[in-house]
Amino acid sequence: MNFLFLKDLFGVFKFVEDVYARVRRLLVPPKAYSWQTLIYLSIFSWFASSLAVGYVRDIISFFGWLFLIAGTSWYTTDDPLRIPGTFMPVGAVVTGFLVSVFAFGQGEDVITPRTIVLWPTISALITAIPEFFEGSGTDVQTQIPKPEIRQRLIVMVASCMILSSWIQFYFVMDNWLREYPSLQADNFKQSTFVIRTESPEKIPVNGVLILDKLQPLVEEQVAGRPWSQVERWLINADQQVGNLGKRVIERNLAKYEEKELWVVRPRVVNTKSGYTLDLLSIWTGPSSNPRGFYVQKSCRVNPIAAPTNSSIANVSKPDKATVAEIDCDRISKFIAGSPPAQQ
Repeated sequence: MNFLFLKDLFGVFKFVEDVYARVRRLLVPPKAYSWQTLIYLSIFSWFASSLAVGYVRDIISFFGWLFLIAGTSWYTTDDPLRIPGTFMPVGAVVTGFLVSVFAFGQGEDVITPRTIVLWPTISALITAIPEFFEGSGTDVQTQIPKPEIRQRLIVMVASCMILSSWIQFYFVMDNWLREYPSLQADNFKQSTFVIRTESPEKIPVNGVLILDKLQPLVEEQVAGRPWSQVERWLINADQQVGNLGKRVIERNLAKYEEKELWVVRPRVVNTKSGYTLDLLSIWTGPSSNPRGFYVQKSCRVNPIAAPTNSSIANVSKPDKATVAEIDCDRISKFIAGSPPAQQ
């Protein structure tokens, strides 16, 4: 029993000793000129830069990045691990990311779209550059790679550039959908590049927002006003509603680039009891439908007899007691196609 216990105890000590040896070999530089030295210099530079101010901090931070990139590249190329199916070292991918962050990071935002887009291409170039040199240390000479190596390098760099282009395309599309969210209402079923995860013809939020903000302004212009004034207002509805629509768009869509692509127009139809006023927010931007699309909210404008005090009612002028009443739909309708012509 004691023998087995001592054997297990020695086994634990041996394991701890092996772990310590590996950690020591990883952390303690075998000589002054090693990748560990560069990593420690980068850590020291970042610590020193946190204590400095102004351009001195920027200079120290700059050298800290250089030490980190050089040390990481050195460590990952000593015994390179290849990405499966390629001859690109994993170290080149890591170093490429550091170079991309160092070159294209912006202040505290180290991960930017440009950083991600250029990462694959920079990694490919880092993999390709050593093939144009031979030797080591101070005895380095330039060379032209062999034809088969040149072919592999061209394929690798071209593939990584295509990957960067696709990533850039993603960021472009994402920016379009943020600046022009109404594009999401379109139908992309014929697109080779864009896959819709939602049903097509989703009602555009900004088109609805325009009409929701426009409705109370129109009601303020119409409700309770003398009927004769309201009829004159409806005759000039194109100008009246157009001006109100411009105010609504400038106020509520200021943060979107698409604000210039929305136009507000009314359509007035005479009915037996009064008028139907259709408020249209029309999309004039690009669309898979050549006739475009628009959002519509309908309002009924009818004359009603205003409640008056009989003691002061002027019976000789009954028109003055007739005012307008307006009732608008609560929900806007999305319509694909050209808006109806003004009658």
